[in-house]
Amino acid sequence: MKDEAEPEVTPDLLLRAYSVGIFPMAENRDAKEIVWVDPEIRGTIPLDGFHVSRSLAKSFRNSHFEIGINRDFSGVVRACAKRDETWISDEIFALYRDLHDLGHAHSVEIWKNGELSGGLYGVSLGAAFFGESMFSAMRDSSKFALIALVARLRTGGFRLLDTQFVTPHLATLGAVEVSRSNYRSQLNRALNHAADFFALGEETARQELLQLSTQTS
Repeated sequence: MKDEAEPEVTPDLLLRAYSVGIFPMAENRDAKEIVWVDPEIRGTIPLDGFHVSRSLAKSFRNSHFEIGINRDFSGVVRACAKRDETWISDEIFALYRDLHDLGHAHSVEIWKNGELSGGLYGVSLGAAFFGESMFSAMRDSSKFALIALVARLRTGGFRLLDTQFVTPHLATLGAVEVSRSNYRSQLNRALNHAADFFALGEETARQELLQLSTQTS
């Protein structure tokens, strides 16, 4: 039973938490409580510093797949949670589904032969996008989704891409660590601006997505 003094976690409370730099996690899939996280060191991908290697760019251009936006948000979250250890509990899943219904949570999906083969999801607020999780069911598919996301964020006027933490996988794409105070400064600036997640059409050609997202090297 929850402490009576503990506020109910609602989509509105979740958005307010994001607005001050806090995000939720659960200890595991079956956890009944939500843990609020405010790390001293935060991961971000500077939108003018996203890096795509030449080999990844070639694979992105030539591999057989389709990119979808919000076609199966729930399917992406389920796939992200389908691992031995996950912080996505049933309550967290329901909260993000509610945020999606309210227009604040989005998925970028990689489809192959009609199957969901990779993707990511996150939360948009002002000109900030908070990346939550990603998954790959085929080689490089989460990276493909991230290329498509960065192109969309840059086109839509976003100013912050929060990755929460920096993993070796994200570091190869330009993710950097910043202090809590630095992150909050970036967040406050981003929240003072409007952005449009849908400014970029879903049928944008892959070469254009690469050009919009980064300079390859």
